[in-house]
Amino acid sequence: MIQLDKHYEPEEVEKRWGEFWQEKKYFHADETLDKPTFTIVIPPPNITGRLHIGHAFNNTLQDILTRWKRMQGFNALWQPGTDHAGIATQNVVERQLHAEGTNRQELGREAFIERVWKWRDESGGNIYEQLKKMGCSLDWERDRFTMDEGLSKAVREVFVTLYEDGLIYKGDYIINWCPRCRTALSDLEVEH
Repeated sequence: MIQLDKHYEPEEVEKRWGEFWQEKKYFHADETLDKPTFTIVIPPPNITGRLHIGHAFNNTLQDILTRWKRMQGFNALWQPGTDHAGIATQNVVERQLHAEGTNRQELGREAFIERVWKWRDESGGNIYEQLKKMGCSLDWERDRFTMDEGLSKAVREVFVTLYEDGLIYKGDYIINWCPRCRTALSDLEVEH
């Protein structure tokens, strides 16, 4: 007779099934299929943090919708991505540089950007590991980052078009300014 464990250990089961799902590409959307499409682009979490209960709730709803559409025969894509977090990422990397006895000005723009990308590669995986442990049915082959060249180019093109159409313009306004970073801040980034 097979002896069963007295306690259920979910980590082993969840890991095994998660790997199986990825291996079988169950969550991969195939653009060559002749099916109606359904797409959700995950609101990209900030790579400087970890997911919280709000992310878990929102991602659960997105997962339910995407799986439901798959069951209805749709070619469903739930695309993962992370946000570069602008000033928050800059602050994290600047703290690392300070601990090493240097700063972004001494490092130079290109080297600083390389350092930000290196940090993203090291820390961005934390969020994806959390999403995978939740069993989120994201198409991991389509991972995007808000600083990816293709996305950055698309944003620049949209801004140029909006400017040329007179929908955005340059003017004099009172803004939030960080004297340490020497950059503008959004209202959400201001700490009083």
